[in-house]
Amino acid sequence: MRATIFHRPGEISVEERPEREPGPGELRLRIAAAALCASDVRVYRGEKHAAPGVVPGHELAGVVDAVGEGVQEHALGDRVVVCPILACGHCRFCTRGRRNRCIERRTLGYDLDGGFAEQMIVPAELVALGHVLRVPPTLPLPVAAIAEPVACTLNSLDLMGVRPGSSLAVLGAGPMGLLHLLLGRAAGAAPIVVSEPVAERRDVAKRWGADVVVDPGREDLEACVRAWTDGYGADAVAVSVGVAELAAQALAIVARQGVVNLFAGFPPGATIPLDLNALHYTEVVLSGSQNATTEQYRRAVAVLGSLPHVEELLTHRYGIEQAPEAYASRLSLSGLKSLVEFPGVDGR
Repeated sequence: MRATIFHRPGEISVEERPEREPGPGELRLRIAAAALCASDVRVYRGEKHAAPGVVPGHELAGVVDAVGEGVQEHALGDRVVVCPILACGHCRFCTRGRRNRCIERRTLGYDLDGGFAEQMIVPAELVALGHVLRVPPTLPLPVAAIAEPVACTLNSLDLMGVRPGSSLAVLGAGPMGLLHLLLGRAAGAAPIVVSEPVAERRDVAKRWGADVVVDPGREDLEACVRAWTDGYGADAVAVSVGVAELAAQALAIVARQGVVNLFAGFPPGATIPLDLNALHYTEVVLSGSQNATTEQYRRAVAVLGSLPHVEELLTHRYGIEQAPEAYASRLSLSGLKSLVEFPGVDGR
């Protein structure tokens, strides 16, 4: 089978790998689509670790084409997405339903082979955890492949307590910022202010329903947010781009008792000056979120079919031989989401 291989920062290739039969408890998927994440780009840049020789791709959807001994929950032809977290199941975080914080966590695409290949073996531990989720027959698998970033966005919105009438500011209108816009609107957030320096992405945010879109290089973001929130600031602020200065900007526009979520990952060692009294006296919560719970993955699969504009995120589609071009498009900020796709694999 053909597979994309990560060798070291700045070096990936497409190579032939032997096909494998699933062992006891395992599944084998024919991959329909796998999307490239900003974290994959950070691995490519050397800002985040992945094992040399691993197949990247933790945002994926496929069809079960072989079932290992003892697997009862899945059958040939099942259309599925995968929560890519292998958790121990018994640590403090796992028993609280927060497997994404497991102290022994491993992740597909970083520690074990992911979905940038024609086939993938789903480990028995992951199957046993219930991290293989069926996809509704009406949902195209290339769209289902982005269930992972949708689940991560739900985790972010849950952490920030976004509910009907919450004011929301989103810093960055890349794929994840736009998902905050779409899911925030679906949750009833209003108003929603989006800040984005790239004109093309500002246009998308406006067309997709942002109440106001700000060019931070030319406009006063804080004044705009306060004008739209009766002077209070935003109840929730999501930093969706890993630029340290945006964290300080987020703290300047958040309301008293509001929440700032550092959703994006940042370069190693990124810091900002922090006025501790500003947090103390305004009771602002500064937090971060990373990945999602199994329940949030389930909700993501359920909502994807009715989420407006979501398929428009998939602006760049490549075959397996062009997988390195998917990295190039994300590095150049061309379009939005890049997808490695295998036409004809759907299972419907």
